[in-house]
Amino acid sequence: MADIFDVVADATRRDILGTLLAHHTEGSTRPSEISVSAIVAELGLSQPTVSKHLKVLREAGLVGVREEGQHRYYHLVYAPLEEIEDWLIPFLSVDFEAAVAEQTAEGLKEEQKAFAAAIGKAVADASHQVTSAVKEVRPKSWRR
Repeated sequence: MADIFDVVADATRRDILGTLLAHHTEGSTRPSEISVSAIVAELGLSQPTVSKHLKVLREAGLVGVREEGQHRYYHLVYAPLEEIEDWLIPFLSVDFEAAVAEQTAEGLKEEQKAFAAAIGKAVADASHQVTSAVKEVRPKSWRR
């Protein structure tokens, strides 16, 4: 099986995951599904291209499929995304204020201090939003 990071490194596969996430039904007891043809229409890609990428995502365990006749309906599988989250969170939780304070001790100019503080705040806000979004999307049974 391919490394999950290699799988999500492809922009087309990330777009497909984003499409599946956009069709997620909050509070539903069963996974929200979308047909291959709907993914093709939404992303404007060819059916063979979408099918090729869905196969890679399925083999990595990131999506599940339900077959109905000749139609395939895909849904997200959240558990493997925890591996990405576990790797990413330490990078997002770095204490940027401490880094700014360290640089200040080395004599940053006021403009540089303000810029560094703004960047630190933006990164902290983004970290909070990512953590909140992952917790919101992940089914409660997968939460720690």
